[in-house]
Amino acid sequence: MLYTLWIIIQILIGCHLVLPLLLAFVYVFVGKSKNTDAVIPENDYAIIVTAYQQTALLPAVVDSILKLNYDNYLVYIVADNCDISNLHFDNEKIILLRPETSLASNTRSHFYAINHFKRPHKYLTIIDSDNLVEPDYLTQLDKYFAKGYLAVQGVRKAKNLNSVYACLDAASDIYYRFVDRELLFNLGSSAALSGSGMAFTTQLYKDCLEHLSIEGAGFDKVLQIAIQKRNLRVAFAGKAVVYDEKTSKSDQLVKQRARWINTWFKYASSGIGLILLGIKNLSWNQFIYGVLFSRPPLFILILLSFLCFVADLFIYPGMSLIWASAAISFIMGFIISLIYFKAPAAIYKALLSIPVFVFYQVISLGKSKNANKISVATEHYHASDTNSIKSQ
Repeated sequence: MLYTLWIIIQILIGCHLVLPLLLAFVYVFVGKSKNTDAVIPENDYAIIVTAYQQTALLPAVVDSILKLNYDNYLVYIVADNCDISNLHFDNEKIILLRPETSLASNTRSHFYAINHFKRPHKYLTIIDSDNLVEPDYLTQLDKYFAKGYLAVQGVRKAKNLNSVYACLDAASDIYYRFVDRELLFNLGSSAALSGSGMAFTTQLYKDCLEHLSIEGAGFDKVLQIAIQKRNLRVAFAGKAVVYDEKTSKSDQLVKQRARWINTWFKYASSGIGLILLGIKNLSWNQFIYGVLFSRPPLFILILLSFLCFVADLFIYPGMSLIWASAAISFIMGFIISLIYFKAPAAIYKALLSIPVFVFYQVISLGKSKNANKISVATEHYHASDTNSIKSQ
């Protein structure tokens, strides 16, 4: 009985090492979903930008939004617990909102904006205060809404590669972009949401979250669960690009990952629920998404796999060879993701520092229980230590 249990535990851990490469092989034969080049009439978008406590980069994100090759949109900036005395936007498309009391919540900020819409926008898209957008961002989203999708996730590319931590943060982001978005969507499931650079019909967003009060990080996971329970698919718009600030310092990394780990522990069981729902409904979309949704963060997966490998050296040496093969499979999948998205040389050089990156995430694991009390938002650093901004 104990031996059988041990094998089952190893299979549950090991499948996440080999699954990405298996999906990539299937992807080669299935092929990528073709986009449309047809001219699509403009939709009406609400662009919601949230800031918490600091506003240093709001002018930059607003400037990038105003350069969109698009006319039919309004920008709603929710400056939560911010000093807005120095913010002046001389454009009628920009609506600056400052809640009377601190919201300290992504969804509360989003619904504060929704409740102050100047008109009933059909679509909304969420942008973080540290993001920048490509000029054709909304145009690319339109292509997927025109196909009937109610939710679309764009690409979040690294805005900065100014440290080893930023490069490794970008590397993990590329891996998740490849596996959880490019592969999943093009193999008939749903692209994972990223927290920003995503768009929805306003009605779907309200239906999924309006009745909930979400504390701390993880609103995108709650939203994804709600969408998957409806057996809808989130499209992946590979050319709808926003640039996202990557963690550049160790203390910043620890706080951010602590919140993310806390979120995984909080919602991982929902992935199991999606797996069971997928089996019940015979839904590939729900089943395979549930499998990846319940997957532990990469550093936990790597550590658990290593512990199993070491244990098998004493318990069942033959299994160690299987673990070695699974590890090679995972590494191949990781490298393929970097090659596929043409990762810059700086990211490859930073891979040598992965042990340090993992070490700080182990520290994050110890802080994860109280993560949302330690910090509500990620603080980003730029040209100098004093130039920073927090994005929810």
